[in-house]
Amino acid sequence: MYKDKKYQVRDINDIFKEIDILASHYPNANKVFLADGDVLGLNAEYLIQLLKYLKQAFIKLTRVSTYASAQNILSKTQEELELLYKNNLTLIYFGIESGNDVILKKITKGVTSNQIIDALNKASLSGMKISATVILGIGGVQYSNEHTRDTAKVINATTINYLSTLQLVIEQGAKENFYKYFTDFTPLRGSHLIAEQKNFIELLNPINKIIFRSNHVSNALHLSGVIPKDKGMLLREIELALDRGELEYE
Repeated sequence: MYKDKKYQVRDINDIFKEIDILASHYPNANKVFLADGDVLGLNAEYLIQLLKYLKQAFIKLTRVSTYASAQNILSKTQEELELLYKNNLTLIYFGIESGNDVILKKITKGVTSNQIIDALNKASLSGMKISATVILGIGGVQYSNEHTRDTAKVINATTINYLSTLQLVIEQGAKENFYKYFTDFTPLRGSHLIAEQKNFIELLNPINKIIFRSNHVSNALHLSGVIPKDKGMLLREIELALDRGELEYE
């Protein structure tokens, strides 16, 4: 993503001006999402100024959220993360993708499973809520068992609040680069992807309750529930779908 863009930090006063314009149009907004490429790559002082200005501009503001990576969380001190949380950065969206180190290397994630666990727990300790995503099929046929096993281990070792599964879709323009690093990749298809989701859910035994969703457009089967309370129900829904044989698609 953003391969044709060079990362640069904008003058914060320019952002303040944009916030003023948005606040004049949406004075009752109570939630703000910080978009663009790599918000947590900004230093903590810059982010805190931004968060304070948002609170001043949107008087009903209760929550600010953004994307986060393990690298950026680990680059912040615990005190910095807590200050960000105290200034309304209370929810982060985090792409786990996989908990298997071989797969993480092949998809050039840039971190190990242990670093993902450390980052998620560090963010949780600050008070932030975490919405995490996992990609079904990202290990292909070759690493499906390792993918479900090790990704569940990551989830079970952390205290995330929300979890979503997406199914792998490799866009035409990204195929060459993907296969360059994952040369032995053979895609999972149809019911095999759903079986992988079933295996993954079976292995989930989280520390705290997790709101689970698989309602992204990429998913062949949409599920929702709370784990561990609804784990049995989710597994039964998957089994029924597999029995009906409605998921054989290319």
